[in-house]
Amino acid sequence: MKRSILAAIILVSCQGLAFAQQNKVEVNTVIAAEKNFDKLVERRGIKDAFLAVADPEGIVFKPEVVKITDFYSQIDKQSGTLVWEPKFARISANGDLAFTAGPYVYQNGKDDSDKVFGHYVSVWRADINGKLKLLIDLGIQHPEPEAGQAELTDFKDPDSSKRVAPSKDPFNGRSIIIGTDKIFNHELTVSALATYKEFLSPEARYYFPGFEPILGPDKIMQFIDNEGINISAETINVGRSTSNDLAYSYGRARIKKGEIVSNYNYVRIWEIDASHKWNVLLEVFSAVEQ
Repeated sequence: MKRSILAAIILVSCQGLAFAQQNKVEVNTVIAAEKNFDKLVERRGIKDAFLAVADPEGIVFKPEVVKITDFYSQIDKQSGTLVWEPKFARISANGDLAFTAGPYVYQNGKDDSDKVFGHYVSVWRADINGKLKLLIDLGIQHPEPEAGQAELTDFKDPDSSKRVAPSKDPFNGRSIIIGTDKIFNHELTVSALATYKEFLSPEARYYFPGFEPILGPDKIMQFIDNEGINISAETINVGRSTSNDLAYSYGRARIKKGEIVSNYNYVRIWEIDASHKWNVLLEVFSAVEQ
């Protein structure tokens, strides 16, 4: 009996070790997916490239939430050139959820005067074959960056010790993110500054239309204070990696900036810290044009 129990323990341990060691996950996986997407846009155009990489449930904000496949299959081929570069990226320990963010330039003609500058955020999810597909795409516009002003690159591989077998109860994990996002939204109505101070990751980035990315909790809170920003928001949907280390949420927001009130879409990227607390690693607001 003791031999049987010992054998079972060894078998389970070996299986866990094998899972943790197989196919080491690196952030370069999502960087490669993003760069391949960029090359597809160059070769096949914006419309066909989006359709080629889209997750079946992938969404864009136009300005309401719409499936990528529905939106791009119903429009004419888009003119102009679109180029971008990942500068901020993470991937989950299980490799099933990832994101990249960085600057983009869109040009609809040959004249440099018609260039549009901004930053994008892309969330990627692995399909049944483990290939990353585009799940969420959102961006902001801002003035052209000053010459010689280089954006810091922040790519980080996941902690391989967090690799776990896919959860048998994914709905429980999802409900935790829904609850966390709703708590965050409620606290924003009480005090935006106190909420961000509580929830921001030390590596947090903040993307707001008309401004270049704001890096770090101190600068983010200073921006919110200086701009007189008040936020009320509503969660629409969320998702979480099977390794429980990376998640996303998105929804609608009404933001009062000074005396002006406007509608926005938001996307948040969440990461879990050593104390098992979920923090905001990235937040992006995209204006809903009337």
